[in-house]
Amino acid sequence: MEQISAFNLAVGPDNIAIVTIDVPGEKMNTLRAEFVNEVKNLLGELNALNELEGVVLISGKPDNFVAGADIRMIEACQTAGEASQLARAGQQVMAELSSLRVPVVAAIHGACLGGGLELALACHSRVCSDSPQTQLGLPEVQLGLLPGSGGTQRLPRLIGLPGALDMILTGKSLRPRQAKKCGLVDDVVPQSILLATAVSLAKKGSQPAQPLPLKTRFLAGKLARTLIFNTARKKTLAKTQGNYPAAERILDVMETGLSSGMTNGLAAEAQAFGELAMTPESAALRSLFFASTDLKKDPGSATPPVSVKRVGVLGGGLMGGGIATVTATKAGLPVRIKDINDKGINHALQYAWSMLDKKVRRRHLTASERNLQMARISGGTDYRGFGQCQLVIEAVFEDLALKQKMVSEIQEHCAPDTIFASNTSSLPIAEIARGADAPGRVIGLHYFSPVDKMPLVEVIPHAGTDAEVVSTVVALAKKQGKTPIVVGDCAGFYVNRILAPYINEAIRCLAEGEPIEHIDNALVKKGFPVGPLQLLDEVGIDIGTKIMPVLETAYGERFAAPQSAVRAILGDDRKGRKNGRGFYLYQAKTKNPFKANKKQPDTSVYSVLGVTPRVSKPGEEIAERCLFLMLNEAARCLDENVLRSVRDGDIGAVFGIGFPPFLGGPFRYMDSLGASEVATRLTQLAERYGERFTPCGLLQQMAKEGEFFWRKNEPVQ
Repeated sequence: MEQISAFNLAVGPDNIAIVTIDVPGEKMNTLRAEFVNEVKNLLGELNALNELEGVVLISGKPDNFVAGADIRMIEACQTAGEASQLARAGQQVMAELSSLRVPVVAAIHGACLGGGLELALACHSRVCSDSPQTQLGLPEVQLGLLPGSGGTQRLPRLIGLPGALDMILTGKSLRPRQAKKCGLVDDVVPQSILLATAVSLAKKGSQPAQPLPLKTRFLAGKLARTLIFNTARKKTLAKTQGNYPAAERILDVMETGLSSGMTNGLAAEAQAFGELAMTPESAALRSLFFASTDLKKDPGSATPPVSVKRVGVLGGGLMGGGIATVTATKAGLPVRIKDINDKGINHALQYAWSMLDKKVRRRHLTASERNLQMARISGGTDYRGFGQCQLVIEAVFEDLALKQKMVSEIQEHCAPDTIFASNTSSLPIAEIARGADAPGRVIGLHYFSPVDKMPLVEVIPHAGTDAEVVSTVVALAKKQGKTPIVVGDCAGFYVNRILAPYINEAIRCLAEGEPIEHIDNALVKKGFPVGPLQLLDEVGIDIGTKIMPVLETAYGERFAAPQSAVRAILGDDRKGRKNGRGFYLYQAKTKNPFKANKKQPDTSVYSVLGVTPRVSKPGEEIAERCLFLMLNEAARCLDENVLRSVRDGDIGAVFGIGFPPFLGGPFRYMDSLGASEVATRLTQLAERYGERFTPCGLLQQMAKEGEFFWRKNEPVQ
């Protein structure tokens, strides 16, 4: 059978060739190694057309240009040399495209990422649609890699060094107007005239190069480049703590290209790409990519979901407002909010408006689009409108009796088959469903704050929850832009259950006299976005510690918090950021950008605790104490079937609490150490600090049998 080409050529009477990229059988266009010869043959055909006046590259997919290179190619590489060869092959194709004797224009609609943007950069001009679906970026750093097909060399030469560093080091994507402003694309037009505009651009031919602006010319000088790279290295190291080698290699490669020429830059790029592909950090980050991709295909249960056309939200607080906002703006569904007073309703509406208006100010939305999305949200102090809701999400106070009352009221005012989803962080779903007329329609749906930013939700069915309810809630969460994991109905579920011992141990270290910043810096150095004490300040000390007694009752003394310390802190009215009294000082925001993120510890905490602060233990030991309790509890959750898979456990920890992504999640990290090493270190900690560190039965068994949580050479796909 003849293979259908991913690159289809058509030449019009105007002698403009249209190359349509359409990978057969795939929703997204991705670049693969096997396409190299196909593209070379295509370029040969184009070179043979004597009358050819221009070429336009456009996608045959409805919502993406090229979403990147297929990273499964890297999984097949056994050595750095093999991975480097992949990069060199890509570089050669891009060079041949760039050297075509006629103008080549990329017509971009939808995702143009990674290798897709490198393909567009190799063209002579670029035009993109003004669609919200269109985004341009080089996200390779998020996989522990760098752009390997010339991106590190072409981008700074096109848009300047500062802008290129910002894009490549962060992996962020630009929207159409941003891309036009920085010079990444030549024009932004409606999708309806995208092809015609690209053809017109190709007919015009190469335009004389315009002189660079004075500021850009200054930044191109050797002295300025040195200053920029030195500053970038300091900022990068402060952000990555040396845990992400790709960021440092990106700087080296870009500097080589700008100081020694593009040929040397491309050679350095290919070598660095190959070496980075073999690092454990990249392997861990790629495993997370595969796991999250796999999770997107997981429906939650085999039973098809029911159609949800309208959603109700109980409670207009921070969580309720956030849930209503993502439901209306991302899922595109009408939302009806109920609160006990108008103040709560107004709060939720103001929250939604502020989120949407910010997007308008940043030109991510038009004012009319904002108004349309706001129109989907309404509210009141009674249950009018709830009769048409197929699903109601409860976000009231964490009180069992109150939540059971909400179930009863929804039964009274909604259809019998309405799904009741409780946004609880700790209360058993079976207890919330107790006494319900239809307990099978009750489920947990645990969001994380702030709802608009945190990607994870936990879906918690109790033993009697209907299968279609699980799949329906999972489908809604995905529409809301969330990554849902289905977890067991137990105290703390999964994320809070593994987080609690981590937080407890940090408080113990503080009660022992270790300084606040020493504890937090130890965990930031390990790769967490913020330290445990700062995290507790952000969540709210009163909220964060409220779950501790629930977990201690359920699981015993290993969850016992240092009660005297907690009582003293709460007794001093310390709730964290929300009341400006916590472990850190919260003063008026400074306008000095160099001091904006430097939080100062509140040293008055030490007198409250009756301790004199002194660094007595190395940061590595503090980090190990906090982290290994989390690992041990994650293993227990798997053993007790709280988790359905190690995939869910790794994604839940990384997306829910910021577990260091370069470690791949708790289970991938334990595999990298080996179960025997994890059990040994836990045993040593138990001998020094107490029985709470005793390795769980599963870890002891795996250590004895030499087992791994993830089977070796078995990527999630």
